[in-house]
Order: sequence, then structure tokens, then C-alpha cells
Amino acid sequence: MQSVYQRCYDVLMHSDIERKASDVFQLLNDWREGKLNQSALPVVAIVQPGRPDKPVLVHPKALKARGLGSADGRASLLHAIAHIEFNAINLALDAAYRFQEMPAQFVDDWLRVAAEEAYHFQLLREQLARYGYDYGDFPAHNGLWETTHETDFDVLARMALVPRTLEARGLDVTPEMMRKLRAVGETQAVSVLHILLRDEVGHVAVGTYWFSWLCKQRGLDRFDTFKSLIGLHLKGSLKPPFNIEARREAGFSEEELAWLQAIKS
Repeated sequence: MQSVYQRCYDVLMHSDIERKASDVFQLLNDWREGKLNQSALPVVAIVQPGRPDKPVLVHPKALKARGLGSADGRASLLHAIAHIEFNAINLALDAAYRFQEMPAQFVDDWLRVAAEEAYHFQLLREQLARYGYDYGDFPAHNGLWETTHETDFDVLARMALVPRTLEARGLDVTPEMMRKLRAVGETQAVSVLHILLRDEVGHVAVGTYWFSWLCKQRGLDRFDTFKSLIGLHLKGSLKPPFNIEARREAGFSEEELAWLQAIKS
């Protein structure tokens, strides 16, 4: 019987976007049917997971802002979101692969998240096709994966900084993107973003659950630990607006929410 960790690594390193998505779905199915075990294997640092030659990766400041008044501008926005979702597939697979000391439920949670991110990616590619574009047709940046690579030393830091910080940012900004797209008549794209927002609440909740579980295991105060990790790795650079209701639904405590609400832009 093959190790689930080997399969996670193999899919993580796929560069073909069609194969990566389909193999994520098969991986989750095989895991849940009991066809994979949790035999450990050596964990390696992954500077760059499998990805296609395009999009070209550039510094975030090199990305041009495009208005939503044009079809190209709307396609550019959807491409940026698709890039986040593609990275999120890799983020989830890496969590399942890397932290082999965690329980089986941790593996199950992150494989489910990976499958949902792959579904989101497919939905966004369909939207891009409406404009005659596909994933890779616009440049993108690599900030999300770089943070993943920087947190590969500790599952606690990963849960705090990726699902509960970087991915939680999607909860904050998606409603405004939906409003702007709705204003220019992009009802199909709004419907897709509604699915993403709904599912991302659940993904952040998974991060919150395991962050809390780890804090309890290590005898740490959850609030103090979260603030400390934000200060250490992000220099405390969280900025409003914050989607308080979505974050509450995703498991943020009232103490955490009050702290966020006190942060000034």
C-alpha cells in the first residue's frame, strides 16, 4: 500500500495544471477509500512546487493595476484570483505532506481543502475562457508560496500564517471584489466568488482548529501565540478592512476579533 505522503508529494510536484487538478481529486478519493497509509518518508524542503512555465513570476510592485471597466481588466482580476487558488492547492498538499507527525484527521482536512481549491481553480479557468484567456496569460507574483516555504519548520507557524493570515485575507477582500464585479454586470464571476468565499471560510476554520489544537498540545495561549507569530514573521503588518463576521464563522475568538478591530490602517 502506498504512503499518502508520497502521493501528496507527487501531486504537489506536478507541473501540468490539468493533471494536478484531476490527481488531487483522485488522491482524496483513494485516501478516503483506505487505499493509502501513513507510512512516513523523509521530508524535503520545496523551494518551488510543480507549476507550468507560465505565468511569469514578477515582483508584486511590477504588476499593473487594471480597471474593471474593460474585459481585459476583469480577466486580469480573475487571473490573479486563479493564481491564488492554484497556489492554495499546493499549500494544502504541502501541509498534508510536510507535517507527518499530525493525526490522520489533519491529512483528511488538508486533502479536502486541496480538492476544493482545485475545484475553485477550474471554475476560474472557465471564467477566464469567457474572455479568451487562460491561466498563465498574465504575470503573477510568488508571495503566497514563499511564505509557505518560510514556515516549513513548524506546523504551528504554518497554521497561524497561512490559513489564519494570508488565506483569511481573502475573507476580507472578496466581498468588495464581488461588489465591484456586480456593478459592471459580471453576475457569473460574482457567483463563482460567492462559492470561493463560502468555502474559504471553511478552509480558514480548518487552520483555526489545528492552530488551537497545537496550542493546547504545547500549553500555549492561543491569542498571545498568534500575536507573537504575526509580529515575528509579518512585523505586525495586518491591515484593515477585516471581515469580522466571516472570521468569526471561521473560528476567530472574540479576543482576536477585538484586537483586529483595534488595528488602524
